[in-house]
Amino acid sequence: MSMEDERLDARLAVITRQPFRAKFHLRRPELEYVARKGLPTVREHATGFIDARLAPASPAKDGKQTPWGGHPVFRAQHATGTCCRTCLHRNHGITKGHELGAREREYVVDVICRWIELEYERRDSAPIDDVPQPRRSG
Repeated sequence: MSMEDERLDARLAVITRQPFRAKFHLRRPELEYVARKGLPTVREHATGFIDARLAPASPAKDGKQTPWGGHPVFRAQHATGTCCRTCLHRNHGITKGHELGAREREYVVDVICRWIELEYERRDSAPIDDVPQPRRSG
């Protein structure tokens, strides 16, 4: 495990202990999506969603811009407190009112994708079966 993964895991351990956040997990269709598309593609989607929905200084419909499901990234955003600028500030200390910079965007995508990766890894202990391995770049 890399130092970056350890740092993200420590942050996620704090966030996912919050009762609201703890109830989010990837569902079977989302796990299958990750397996079918692969983690690199899911990361590209996360980057696009963050750029469009979270990165602007004043996102449209802030606080309501992230759907509750339909894509693994959306579930991950709710689980990780990266679903709106208020949650981003409360959970990650990234203040509202400015456009997210490149490093902030990368951090948000890293948090989301690490949570998805951990959820995918835990599928063996969850009541999910016959889900193939995701493709990884490399």
